[in-house]
Amino acid sequence: MIKLGCDSSLPKGWQWVDANSVMDVRDGTHDSPKSVDTGIPLVTSKNLVGGKIDFSSCNLISEADHLAISKRSAVDDGDILYAMIGTIGNPVIVEKQIDFSIKNVALFKFSKSSKVFNRFIYHFLNSDLAIRQFESNSRGGTQKFVSLGNIRSLQIPLPPLAEQKRIAAILDKADAIRRKRQQAIQLADDFLRAVFLEMFGDPVTNPKGWEVKPLKAITSKIGSGATPKGGSESYQSEGISLIRSLNIHDNEFRFKDLAFINDEQATRLSNVVVEENDVLLNITGASVCRCTVVPANVLPARVNQHVCIIRGKSDVYSSYLMHVLISSPYKLMLLKMSGAGATREALTKQQIENLNIPVPPVNMQQKFEEVRLKVNSILENSDEFGNESLFESLSQKVFSGQL
Repeated sequence: MIKLGCDSSLPKGWQWVDANSVMDVRDGTHDSPKSVDTGIPLVTSKNLVGGKIDFSSCNLISEADHLAISKRSAVDDGDILYAMIGTIGNPVIVEKQIDFSIKNVALFKFSKSSKVFNRFIYHFLNSDLAIRQFESNSRGGTQKFVSLGNIRSLQIPLPPLAEQKRIAAILDKADAIRRKRQQAIQLADDFLRAVFLEMFGDPVTNPKGWEVKPLKAITSKIGSGATPKGGSESYQSEGISLIRSLNIHDNEFRFKDLAFINDEQATRLSNVVVEENDVLLNITGASVCRCTVVPANVLPARVNQHVCIIRGKSDVYSSYLMHVLISSPYKLMLLKMSGAGATREALTKQQIENLNIPVPPVNMQQKFEEVRLKVNSILENSDEFGNESLFESLSQKVFSGQL
């Protein structure tokens, strides 16, 4: 395990420790028990979602297999589960209501006399400091995994128990606010999608009979970029933004892990300069078809080869065009077109240029834009701690002893 924190100074009373030196860290079964119709849930990495266990998709195993697994890795209230395969992470504090067994999941156990507070560890496992350690040590191709040995040697900046509880209380409150904001964002997104369908109808079947045009006829630019020479090794901590597919989500731009390039590299990508109100569409990989409008505060920017710039002409609002592309019927059509789930998932430039887009009158698009701006204004005026990047900044400060 890379000891990311060992050279970093900590406040008085704090110390760097290996996870397994202060907790009992185990994993679940390595076997594949036979599934049964009625039995005990077998929780795997994929069942850890949003801080909870999703039992609805668990396979069931026999009581005998459950008892055999429990001899090695019995799960109790207050334990923490951590996904080891696929999407690494997604920690869950166990609130045990039913019996279950685990597979491909790390188990952090805490004794009654433990000097470690489970909610402090839970928040640390969600922090960038922990995630970076696991990412640097994860293995595998498409299916990433981290070993039990690496999890046991995870470096934790550990303060005294009373300070752990104080920090956990701070992050609990901030996380609750963040989750409320996330719920508000989801409600706003659902509302805008409903307004869009009410005003314009299904953009695939076009029940309102709007004029339909190929995308190339209503845009002034359609094109993707490239990765600068040297790849990720050439990225900088500041400079010109390089937008990648991981930054693009439906009706959302995520600034986390935004890359930056220097002026020379940006000049080489002068054919993919991103402009205000450009629509960005992911065109390759597992995130294919995700789409958003570029926020002004990410500019100046370029895109890499996995992201396509779509720049509408004056009679097409970016917000309208983006909502066409992310609407459920249109998204389904795009995913089928891209071969989502196949070995190669991609949309070609020709396919994008020839997409049929219903084009309602500009004044109707403008009305939709006015609704969108009002909704966004409400969200922007909500509590600042709900902001994802601010929460991450708070997390970084508490785990370095700055709060």
